[in-house]
Amino acid sequence: MPLPLESVPNVSEGRDEATLAALREAFSAPGRLLDVHTDWDHHRSVFTLVGSGEELVETLVAGVACAADRIDLGRHEGAHPRIGAADVVPLVPLEREAEPRARVAALALADRVADELGLPVFFYGRLTEDGREPAFFRRGGPRELQRRVDSGEVRPDRGPDRLHPTAGGVLVGVRRPLVAFNVNLRSDDLEAAREIARLVRERDGGFPGVRALGLDLPRAGLVQVSMNVTDWQAASLHAIVSRISAEAEHRGIEIAGSELVGLMPAGPAVEAAGSLLRIDNFDASRVLELRLLEAGL
Repeated sequence: MPLPLESVPNVSEGRDEATLAALREAFSAPGRLLDVHTDWDHHRSVFTLVGSGEELVETLVAGVACAADRIDLGRHEGAHPRIGAADVVPLVPLEREAEPRARVAALALADRVADELGLPVFFYGRLTEDGREPAFFRRGGPRELQRRVDSGEVRPDRGPDRLHPTAGGVLVGVRRPLVAFNVNLRSDDLEAAREIARLVRERDGGFPGVRALGLDLPRAGLVQVSMNVTDWQAASLHAIVSRISAEAEHRGIEIAGSELVGLMPAGPAVEAAGSLLRIDNFDASRVLELRLLEAGL
């Protein structure tokens, strides 16, 4: 039996309880909502849902509409960069052979968001030939993205050439499962967090498949190395945390804790456990529950 598709919409709201309740309801059916991660400092929430392609498209259109109706980017202040109320909406195949299904669902979603909601849609990830990522669109925020559209540097893949005045645009993509993972530093030294992020992220010579930012968390009184680990087999979580810990210690900074955003595949957790316990050749095939699931039991 094929696995469902996953979607992990990131919405630019992490503070208003009434809006968060409305978003939870919108993202709950006909797809199945598994998890909601909300962050006040990021001013952002991450919803994890699963379903068939058709179920996810219906659910995501409702969720994007709710976000567009209730969120005003003109009054939005948060640590995480963004270009839209419903900022990024990935379709995620949980097995490689499901990628064509994810692409069909992503394109159907993009058409409906553009046609029914009047929002510009920009493709990223495996929907594009060059694999461009959300950071390509987010630099400088909505105003800078509109300037780039006006200059012809960038154009929406669906919908109007003008970002919505309050809801912005929507990034729709297809990507493989990733781990969204943050390490908090007991410090107010934002530049230190940015330096450490540069040391671990791929584009600056760090770990393969790691996207990282240094962010300020004023409410928590911390700074953070915020990461997406797009290939946990190429860059293990325990190795990344070990490097961050060493760099923080070198700067006289204590690790305040780590944070998982949303859900993660079993593989990286199993790998980290095997490393901590020093078990040779330990992988998901040695975990009873995962073997039972594989066997359909």
